[in-house]
Amino acid sequence: MSRGEGSGGRGHRFGGAWTVTKLAILKDYLASYTTALQSQPFRTAYIDAFAGTGYRETADSGTESGQNLPFPDLADDEPQDLLDGSARIALQTEPGFDAYIFIERSPTRCEHLEDLRDDFPHHGKQIRVEQGEANERIQALCKDREAWRRRRAVLFLDPYGMQVEWKTIEAIASTKAIDLWILFPLGMGVNRLLPKSGTVPPSWKKRLDLLLGTTDWYEVFYQTERIPTLFGSDKERVVKATTESIGRYFNSRLKEVFAGVAEHPAVLRNSANNPLYLLCFAVGNERGKNLALRIAEHVLLKEVR
Repeated sequence: MSRGEGSGGRGHRFGGAWTVTKLAILKDYLASYTTALQSQPFRTAYIDAFAGTGYRETADSGTESGQNLPFPDLADDEPQDLLDGSARIALQTEPGFDAYIFIERSPTRCEHLEDLRDDFPHHGKQIRVEQGEANERIQALCKDREAWRRRRAVLFLDPYGMQVEWKTIEAIASTKAIDLWILFPLGMGVNRLLPKSGTVPPSWKKRLDLLLGTTDWYEVFYQTERIPTLFGSDKERVVKATTESIGRYFNSRLKEVFAGVAEHPAVLRNSANNPLYLLCFAVGNERGKNLALRIAEHVLLKEVR
């Protein structure tokens, strides 16, 4: 079930056309991916994470609570895609994957994910549901470098807000075997943490440091202009980054750790045409990057006009 759908009373209505676009991109890519790799010797996996965490951070996770962020409407512990949209798309993909790994924090939603075995009995033994915090689980999955020499995977990171940590993205890239689709919280997250004044509260800075993996973002997102006055002196003005320049910065950060990155990620907008998220694509394997990028860029061009 996607954010904009309902399913048997388990769903949460959220999103709109941008949700449909996001899932359409994923669906098209997975179909081309499994077709391209079906004659290769690698074992393949589809990994889905963050789809049901909600925005609220727990005190023992070392993150800031929703009350410290400027969008309390996103602090409810609500499901994302419940994996009922992206998971079903993956399980319906032909040719199929050798394994399907679904990561979810909520025990109740893990039970719902386990029910997918009944809906897809031919994949029953291939489905693996892991309960836990997604950053920790993903980093653990990526640790065995030797095992990843014989594996390939597509990882879909679809956070409700800003839970993804840069060290998780680095871990994914380090496998040199995973293609990553990540929903970057452009207007829904980062832009709201950047006051026009340039005075960013410490808790917000900490969240951006974790997300972007550096403190250099401040110099990029805020520039100081000098404006001549009538009295011959200069007046300083702080200029905040645009959503477009924020998106370019994140894509450039991905290029620092991945073998290849799609140049034109999908800008997902709401009904008022405001940018909410950036759907970015990165490929980890140097030898496979050209084909993966061709497929991803074709899908992005097709679905986002």
